Amino acid sequence: MTRKSLLIVQHLDWEGPGGHLLAGLREAGLDFQVAEVWHEALPALHPFAGMIVLGGSPNVDEEEQYPYLRPLKAMIRECLASGRAYLGFCLGHQLLAHVLGCRVEPLPRKSVGFIRGALTPQGQAHPAFRGLPERLELFKWHGQGVHPPVPDGVTVLAASDATPVEALGLRDHHRVVGLQFDNHADAGDVARWLHHDREWALSGAQLDPEALIASARTREAALGRQFRLFLGNFCRLAGLL
Repeated sequence: MTRKSLLIVQHLDWEGPGGHLLAGLREAGLDFQVAEVWHEALPALHPFAGMIVLGGSPNVDEEEQYPYLRPLKAMIRECLASGRAYLGFCLGHQLLAHVLGCRVEPLPRKSVGFIRGALTPQGQAHPAFRGLPERLELFKWHGQGVHPPVPDGVTVLAASDATPVEALGLRDHHRVVGLQFDNHADAGDVARWLHHDREWALSGAQLDPEALIASARTREAALGRQFRLFLGNFCRLAGLL
């Protein structure tokens, strides 16, 4: 691995890097290594330009049940202190927020499926979102979230009616972004997540699984284009492009 490579942290065997993320990395010609932290140790951070931390089942405070969370949080702190790039999705976003001193707790209702969100003024000005519309379609799969207010130096970049902090960043470090939504996932990922996590996703939710998959297919091309634009912005901030 070289400093032009990214470390991708995966929490579950069925929730790997989404199709849109893989396509974007391939288009950019970027190298990456996936760390499957549920059964292997994290590698050293120093060969990598930054981290991408995916979503997963743990909550940020479940260190007894998921002991790897301790070294992962330490690595996130190391990543931030070193000035490297960090991109978190869902749990990866929540872990970033937790390390930064934000409050991460259950939301009033779980958020699963496609919803509309919006960039805040800070999000509209953030270089990672350059070229994206103010109103965004978001793919959601979570029950916990970041609750405001956020600490000084942390900025809320996007919000929705379902989740008050859909994205966050650092005021003085644009290479660090957390996204509560999972727009890196394509329609195939949505179907796979439903297959493996169906009971949790459907419990207490007014969700038609077949309609969700159909909706993912309808939205796939447009969401893919928007996600690759975002990823390109982020990789340029990271010094990878």
